[in-house]
Amino acid sequence: MVEIVPSILSADFARLADEIARVEAAGVTMLHLDVMDGHFVPNITIGPPVVKSVRKATRLTLDVHLMIENPDQHIPEFIDAGANQISVHQETCRHLDRTLRLIQSLGGRAGVVLNPATPVAALDCVLEVADYVLLMTVNPGFGGQEFIPYGVRKIRELDHRRQALGATLPIEIDGGVSLDNLAELVRAGANWIVTGSKIFHSGDPTATVAEMMRVAREATAVRV
Repeated sequence: MVEIVPSILSADFARLADEIARVEAAGVTMLHLDVMDGHFVPNITIGPPVVKSVRKATRLTLDVHLMIENPDQHIPEFIDAGANQISVHQETCRHLDRTLRLIQSLGGRAGVVLNPATPVAALDCVLEVADYVLLMTVNPGFGGQEFIPYGVRKIRELDHRRQALGATLPIEIDGGVSLDNLAELVRAGANWIVTGSKIFHSGDPTATVAEMMRVAREATAVRV
């Protein structure tokens, strides 16, 4: 099952509840919330209070992506704020196994994230611990960037690894997704497609999500 996961980073925060309602009307089941600290990435975005406000506005699954240093220190706050699942970067976690298990011990699903230049092999020892993997297909920090082409190769490589393990963990991708490359990414093995500007900066976010869902469904019939 392929999911389109709108990223609220590109939404209009002055009318965030309305923006969420528009994509919810298209049938999405998850929202992506990017948390940036200005240290691990060159931008600052939101914290637990915004997650808590979003939780009040929707019953959708809140997929919180921590692009921060020292994630263990803040994970409990985000779970308390209403996050259903939290992903952390392999590059920031000295004890990645422990961090993933911390999220799970607090009742959340635990995801691990790789930057574009970090090889998939870095996850070999935690693929049976993580609940999902997020592959960044742009360098993290800002929305609206162009897709990095070798991201497709990494999706295929991770898909082969999970098949060899007999694992079912979803592959999430984030960055530079559009209607032009969506089908290729799904055929390569991506399951959860995060996209922000292509949805919220379109004339009709509801229609855009519906069209992306259609393209994704058709692409699942042909895997490469």
